Amino acid sequence: MMMDGDSADVSRPVRMGVLRVAVVGAGAAGLCAARHLLARPGTFAPPVLYELGGRVGGTWVYEERVGTHDNGQPVHSSMYRNLRTNLPKEVMMFPDFPFDPQLPSFLPHQEVQRYLESYCRSHSIGPHIRFNTVVEDVKPVVMETEGEETRTTWEVTSSSETGSQETETFDSVFVCNGHYSDPHVPNIPGIENFKGTVLHSHSYRHPEPFSGRSVVVLGAGASGIDISIELAGVDAQVTLSHSNPNLTFPLPSGIQQAAPVTAVEEDGHLRFQDGSAGAADVLLLCTGYRFTFRFLRPDLLGLRVRDHLVTPLYRFMTPPAFPSLFIIGICKSICPFANFHCQVQFALGVLDGSVALPSRADMEAEVRRERAERAGRAERGVEPRHQLRLQEEQWSYCSALARRARFAPLPPVTRLLYEEVWRQRRLHPQDYRELNYRLVSDTQWELRE
Repeated sequence: MMMDGDSADVSRPVRMGVLRVAVVGAGAAGLCAARHLLARPGTFAPPVLYELGGRVGGTWVYEERVGTHDNGQPVHSSMYRNLRTNLPKEVMMFPDFPFDPQLPSFLPHQEVQRYLESYCRSHSIGPHIRFNTVVEDVKPVVMETEGEETRTTWEVTSSSETGSQETETFDSVFVCNGHYSDPHVPNIPGIENFKGTVLHSHSYRHPEPFSGRSVVVLGAGASGIDISIELAGVDAQVTLSHSNPNLTFPLPSGIQQAAPVTAVEEDGHLRFQDGSAGAADVLLLCTGYRFTFRFLRPDLLGLRVRDHLVTPLYRFMTPPAFPSLFIIGICKSICPFANFHCQVQFALGVLDGSVALPSRADMEAEVRRERAERAGRAERGVEPRHQLRLQEEQWSYCSALARRARFAPLPPVTRLLYEEVWRQRRLHPQDYRELNYRLVSDTQWELRE
């Protein structure tokens, strides 16, 4: 992973009084950025948060509606009615803002939404949010200063719900728009031949409409497994289609496993990778999401944005060509709120000058080395679409950020409990959420009655 041997050839934003920062998105990552910006009034002006919707919470704002809103904007949330967290609140929380200890460890999504609203109130973030506002464009403006140094400012163009447009200038931009809103739909040859319903999990809300129907669920990630179990509970006949080795933990009797769907035949039957074929009423795609930054200009920023990968990003956050732009929360298979907490504080250290960055060339070289190391660690290499999955690497990553920016690292108990929950999830996918935990100290947890 990325360590601390940074070059002395530094590239840092030029400080000119208090810094103005724009934050795109008022979900968990954006609220975290605002909270820490507001905590440093001598260095940063109060931030401006641009929020597409009418509430804080981002993907945690449940909406029964799917598709688009009346104003033509797409429905952002991928939350379904019965979703419960797959991490306990003791691991999921921002390290400096615990959940209500009376709540169970595994929460319905409504409680996470309430938690984010409470976080917003407690840190007086609300007055700085512009709701129902679309960010149209984020453009860097490079100006020469004395000597050979340059200074970059950012022009942020936004439009309100009334249609009025405004362009403002900032010293830095935090991109916190999330990555669970733009469905990734795989290319399945012949999909137009399918006679039933095709939908992505982004548009799934509750299981009752699928009662008694045959459903092929493509993808066995967290949502694919959870939704399959929900569907089996309303007597749907579920085929869980995936490329992983067969799941060995117990699944409900209404779920069978199959190889990945590779095509749809002319008669509408689904063709699977092992050569078998079968009919279904519904094909439900639990195939993840694409990275989408409609307001950024990747070529101008020196970035390549694919469905599942954005590169190069130094420390998974900042383009080496423009180290005053930060994309927060892009990593996967992590404790998200804790990760945001660490990334934001590192980014603020860069902006206030306490964290010196290497040169652009050295940052780009480090990103290449890091990607090559990660690809080489797996027996068959890590596919590009999995390059941003940290999993066990998240701990050394967050520790490195804490050392460089000199803030308190995550307590060891976070990792210990996270790993215990993953073990329980593999053993008891239907029941692991019935357990409740308590943090005893920074290094110890216990089961709660």
